[in-house]
Parts: sequence; structure tokens; C-alpha cells
Amino acid sequence: MKYTSSILCKFHSHSNIELELKPEKFSKSLMEENSAAVVTSSNGKIKAIRTSILGLVTTIFIGYIFMWIMMPTSTYRLHLYPKIRAHTDSTFFGKQGTTILVYTFPVLFISVLGSIYLHLGLNYESNDSCKMKRKSMFSSLKRPMIIKGLGIVSWIELFIFAMFITLLVWTFSADLHFFFGHMAIFKEIEDDKRWEAKLSIVGLTLGIVGNICLTFLFFPVTRTSSVLPLLGLTSEASIKYHIWLGHITMLLFTAHGSCYIVYWALTNRLSSKILEWKKTHVSNVAGEISLLFGLVLWVTTFPRIRRRMFELFFYTHYLYIFFIIFFVFHLSINYFCYMLPGFYLFMVDRFLRFLQSKQCAQLVSARILPCETVELNFSKDQGLSYTPTSIMFINVPSISKLQWHPYTISSSSNLEPEILSVIIKSEGNWTQKLYKKLASPFPIEHLTISVEGPYGPASTHFLRHDKLVMVTGGSGIAPFISIIRELLFMNSTMKCRTPSILLISAFKYSSELTMLDLIPPFSYASYGNSDLELQVEAYVTREIEPPTESSKTLRTIWFKTNTSDAPISTTLGKYSWLWLGVITSLSFIILLLTMGLLTRFYIYPIDHNSYNVFSNSLRSVLDMLLICLSILVTASAAFLWNKKQNSIKTKQIIEVKGLSPLMQNSGAVNPIEKELESLPQKSFLKTNKVHYGQRPDLRGILLEHKEPSVGVLVCGPKSMRHDVANICSSGLAENLHFESISFSW
Repeated sequence: MKYTSSILCKFHSHSNIELELKPEKFSKSLMEENSAAVVTSSNGKIKAIRTSILGLVTTIFIGYIFMWIMMPTSTYRLHLYPKIRAHTDSTFFGKQGTTILVYTFPVLFISVLGSIYLHLGLNYESNDSCKMKRKSMFSSLKRPMIIKGLGIVSWIELFIFAMFITLLVWTFSADLHFFFGHMAIFKEIEDDKRWEAKLSIVGLTLGIVGNICLTFLFFPVTRTSSVLPLLGLTSEASIKYHIWLGHITMLLFTAHGSCYIVYWALTNRLSSKILEWKKTHVSNVAGEISLLFGLVLWVTTFPRIRRRMFELFFYTHYLYIFFIIFFVFHLSINYFCYMLPGFYLFMVDRFLRFLQSKQCAQLVSARILPCETVELNFSKDQGLSYTPTSIMFINVPSISKLQWHPYTISSSSNLEPEILSVIIKSEGNWTQKLYKKLASPFPIEHLTISVEGPYGPASTHFLRHDKLVMVTGGSGIAPFISIIRELLFMNSTMKCRTPSILLISAFKYSSELTMLDLIPPFSYASYGNSDLELQVEAYVTREIEPPTESSKTLRTIWFKTNTSDAPISTTLGKYSWLWLGVITSLSFIILLLTMGLLTRFYIYPIDHNSYNVFSNSLRSVLDMLLICLSILVTASAAFLWNKKQNSIKTKQIIEVKGLSPLMQNSGAVNPIEKELESLPQKSFLKTNKVHYGQRPDLRGILLEHKEPSVGVLVCGPKSMRHDVANICSSGLAENLHFESISFSW
């Protein structure tokens, strides 16, 4: 009280204004200052830990790549590898232990460290969410360019791709140089003509180079791995890397197989070699079967076939299972350990997605738009958080039990904590069947749907720009709706400084303008005081004037709840990144223990690490089973534990609210939907411009913005994305920062 009185006296002596400072208010102020100091101190410690982890990850990764660079050299083969082998060879693992230590363990360790890094980043980024992000020192290298065959790429992507091709060329040339100089080690070709022997070696080398591509092939499609977020990537945005690697892999493997077939034919061994399945060495038959599955899969990935016959492309992609199994039989599990890390993380991810998909999602309502578009609204757990532009995979068993389709989430987990929405445009067989089900004059009362996800970037950096220009074409507006809603939340609730937004939407017909009515969030009235600046410029390209007939309005369908349905929740709970690290590390430890025991007490007494007695195929089968079992046990245990904790938490919430699950979900959604339906359907069309019979002048629109930093986001047809990328990379405006947003409908 004495301290408070002294402050009051000082204020009164310098001002005629009476100031009343209550002790409780002053205490609250001190508490807030102390809390801010604690948060700042905590953020400093978290930042230091994350920096250390990132440094360790970088060091391990450089060492891992260095080993791949050294592998084809004489120094590695004649000196380094024998020394490592001498220190790692044991009765528990044999020479397989060397491969696991040098090529498998580092990547899985990086994955575990990445999980810890990303978990720490959740709290760190939430505390600093309103701070302006500094311009990256590599921003100039992220400028887009269009390269035929690769599409839109940045200078960084092009540099990394060039380095990867250099690694392949280096490995090919160094291996050829080594093998040509040590041809005596190949006993099978010692009686052949020299050029025939060299053809055999070329085929072998092509296979080795293809294995490098296969090593990295599964990383881009591993949705829950921490490796991609560490690089600032998402699985959806990394699909193009998977495509590039897939084409190169199959090209090299096809050349590898062709060289051997030609070699066998020239040396009159075709009939005997092509059907050869050796007990302890390379199996030719297994390699041929693996290549056959790979070729069938590869052919259906070409754009013309994939676009015209998507279902054929989708189903043949499951052949990767047989491709990998026979690949292991072809070379043995020992050699497959070089490629194991990416596939191991993919298997962890795939099994977790399988566990999540077994639970049916609770579909609350669907809004039918007159442009053959539907918005699905799911109930979600409040603890489920995702970033804008995230996607979710949906399966409707009544249409197809095997088909999963990705859709961009249009809702915001912060603005709508109990609702998750996706927008689906009727543009294919599957979506047309879904739309007909929902738009029928006799709508269904319940629809069983399974989901996987959401999946999205670990963080977003839209606040670093002074203005956001969003360019959409056709059905590409969904990701921008999620961004607008997230910025609305940050502006109105967190009082963050948000960039102004210009949304440029191009539609074919005026009926598609109703998509703009999906921009307001469910709780739109609660955020009416937001000062977020949003301007919409809509273009209708195939109509020269507004329709004279009144357009159809949105129609909402309500679904009955089912006891087997549940709100969408995180697969591994609140601490999902930590749980993922636990699953990866614990499953790998279990694998090593069981593999070591199997080798020591079953295989070693028979083979004694000679690899000339025990069947390679049987060893491969046993080790593949151990890999699957270790992942199955750990992932299932983690999933069931989190599912149990989530059900307990949900039950407690229901008891506190005094509501049944049905009433709770209904109460959370119905008033929101009624509020949304009460909004004027053409509110956006009245306050924003609609241009008929013309396309947007993208160059003129983009170049007229003079703000220091303008983020240009584009989502739409390929031609539109290329046009915007060309404008941003032309050098006419240094303030334009391009980003292509992936979307799915």
C-alpha cells in the first residue's frame, strides 16, 4: 500500500487529473508483466533448444548425404566400408547391421528429432503468432520460373534438383570407373567378351543409381512424417517431387532390366537366367516381377491416362505393395536397408491413417449450391487444430470402399472450434455420385463417411506481407476461404495487424458466384466489428450480363447422428508430434531387438554370417514381418491410448454441460447454421464488383500494387498459375512474392 500511495502522489503532483489506482488493478498489472516476462523467458529457452536440434539435424543430414557421395568411390569400398564393417559386424545383425547403422538409423533419428522440434514450435509460434515475420534471406531464390516438364519451380527447387541429378551422374560414373577397374570380382562374366561384360556392369550400375531414387521416393507422400515440415514442406505440395522421382526411378530400373535381358540374349543364357531364383543371391525372377508391377503402375501415371481414367490410375497405384515385396526378394532385406528409412516412415504414416479411417466421422449438415457444389460440415473435437490450406481425405463407402479423395478444408480451427468444412465440386464420376446423393429431392438422412487428416503446413507466414492478392480460377477458392477466416480471427480476437486482401475470382457462369457466399464463417455476426480489409473482384467469363431469372439459393440438409459416428479428432491427441516420435523410435528399437534375437538364435546357427546357406527369401519374409509387427504394436498402442483419453475428456465435457452427445453437437451447430442462413445470400455481390464477359487483367492488377510486400497466392487451372508466376518472376515488380496453393476438390 505504501508503494501504491507514493505512485499516486507523484501523479497528483504533476497533473490536475485525478487518478485512481486500485490495489487489485495494480496487482493484476504486475501479474500481467510477470506473465509476459515468463513467456519471453520461456520463448527464449524454446528457441535455443530448437536451434540446437536444428543444428544437430543439419549435421546428421550432411553426414548422411556425404556417405551417399562416398559410396561409389574406391576409398569407401576398399577402406572406409571394411573398417565400419569390422566394428559393426556381430552375430546379432551380421553385415546388415552396418547398413542399418549408416543408412537407416540417421534418417529415423532425424525424424524423431524433427518431431521434438515441431512440438516445441507449437507453443513458440502460438506465443509469437501476431509478430510480423521477417523477410527470409532466401526470398529472392523462391521466385518462380516455369520449366517444361517440371512446371512451376523456384530457384531453390531447381538447385536441389540439379544437385540430385549430379549425385546420380556422379554415382553412375564413379561406379562404372570402379567396376571396370575391378572386373575380376564378377566371376559370372569372366568368360564373356569384354564389351558384353561391360554391358552387364552398365546394367548393374543403372540399378544402383535407381536405388538412390527409390530411397527418397516415399518421403514426399508420407503425410504425418516430421521430415517434410522440417523443410517447410507439406505432402500435398511435395507430390511433384514424388512424380519426378517416380519417373526417374522407373526409367533407370527399366534400363537396368533391359540391359540384363540383352546381355543374357547375347551370351545365350536368356532361357536359364530369366527364370533363375537363387537361394542365397540375387533373384532374377523376383526382379522381373517387381519391374512388371512397376511398369503397370508407371504407365497409368502419365497425365493423359491419369486424367481420363483416374480410377485406373488410383487402383493400380496399390501395386506398389507388390513392387516393394518382390524388390526385397530380388536384392535381399540387407540391401533394402539402404532404402528402408523412407519406406519405414511411410508405413508408420499409412498404418496411423488406417486406424483413423476405421472411425466414421460425424457429418452434421451439407449445404447444396446451385453450381453443383456441396459444402460438407463435420463435427470436430475442439482440441483438433490445423492451419489454413490444410487438406483432408474423404471416403464414402456407399460410393466406393477403396477410393479416397483429398479436399481442401475451408473452415478455420480457431474461428470455428467445433466445425470442420470442406467444399466439393462435382467434376468427376465420384463427385457426381456424391452430389446426386445429396441434391436428390428425397435427401438421405445419414451418410457414412470416413476421413484421414487434416494435413497441412506446420505454420503459415501470411502476416509478413502488407497485402495479399488471391487469384482463383474455377473451383480454387476453398483454400482462400480458410485463409480469410483465419485472418479474420487474428484480426478480431487476437487484435493482430493483418494484411489487406484482394480476392480475384474467375468463374465460367454466374451460378458459381454463390461460392462467394461461403466466405463468411459460421459465427459471422460475432466478428462484425473486425476491421479486416477484404475486396472481392469477381469475373464471369461466359456470360455478358447478369441473368434475368432469380438465381437459386443455398439449401441445407441436416443429417441424423449415429452412435458409431464421432467428431473428427487428432489421431494421436494433443501431443501428436511427440507421440509420432515415440512410435518411430520405440518401433525401431523393437525391430532391432527382435531382428537381433532372430538372427542370433535362429539364422546365425545355420548360416554363421556367411550369407551362403540361409535362404535370402526366408530371411526377407521374416524381417518384413518384424518390421510390420513392430509398427503395428507401437502405433496401435499409441492410438488406442489417445483414443481412450479423448473419450474420457469428451465424457467429462458432456457431464459438465449436462448434455447428451446428440444434443451437444446439435446445439453447437444449429444456431450457427440458422445465423448463416439468415444472412443475405448476395451480400458479397452487392458490396463488391462483378465483371461479366471478361477475364481479369492479371498483369495490370498485380503491377498496380505498390505496397512494400505483396503476397500473390494463386489457386486454379495450370494456365492461370503459369500466367501469375510469369508476372511475378518478370522483374517488373520486386515487391511481388509468388506462392502456388495446392487444392483438391
